[in-house]
Amino acid sequence: MAIRNIRIMGDDILTKKCKPVKEMTEKNRELIQDMFDTMYDADGVGLAAPQVGILKRIAVVDITEDHSQPIVIINPEIVYTEGEQRGSEGCLSVPDKVGIVTRPNFVRIKALDMDMNPIEIEGEELLARALIHETEHLDGILYVSKAEGRLYDVEEFQDEE
Repeated sequence: MAIRNIRIMGDDILTKKCKPVKEMTEKNRELIQDMFDTMYDADGVGLAAPQVGILKRIAVVDITEDHSQPIVIINPEIVYTEGEQRGSEGCLSVPDKVGIVTRPNFVRIKALDMDMNPIEIEGEELLARALIHETEHLDGILYVSKAEGRLYDVEEFQDEE
């Protein structure tokens, strides 16, 4: 398919609330495939539609190194969280930066799949972090608003670990 341009922090679209998806169209299927292609090309683990300039409640996630577990969430809603994890977090829309963010360690999300069937997805640790991070993008929330302290340059942060 196609690699799309990733919008960078400061772009107003990243602060807007996305519209629910009412039906699966060929255009939406193409968008989802392009989002996976774009995310994989940028070595990300998640990407939300506003990050490629589209105000639709669609996000993709795949935390595997071999891209073997692609997840599509349409109109996601966080229905349950539990526990706590504190760790480094980055974002393709905030390139070369990382911040410390505390998030739930477990999440359950209700959403629709590519065929617009209702699904529930549960995730722990990195998957929970990614699912929550991408769902927040759809409400115009960037992780930087939740970061504890300052943002670090990726190289600087790796030196401290």
